[in-house]
Amino acid sequence: MLANFFLGMFGPWQLALVAIVVLLIFGGKKIPELMRGLGGGIKEFKDATKEVKENNDQIDSKE
Repeated sequence: MLANFFLGMFGPWQLALVAIVVLLIFGGKKIPELMRGLGGGIKEFKDATKEVKENNDQIDSKE
């Protein structure tokens, strides 16, 4: 219930404040490295889910 209260309150000013805090904590040079790592992780996850789906389709076609 408390989470729903806070999720409904995020607007552009709150997101800008979060972005500024992240910039202050990590610095401008570190953020591209973090985003690159995040993008690589997302790509690996998509590849893995695609591989699992292909394996499931092959198993289904054999039955």
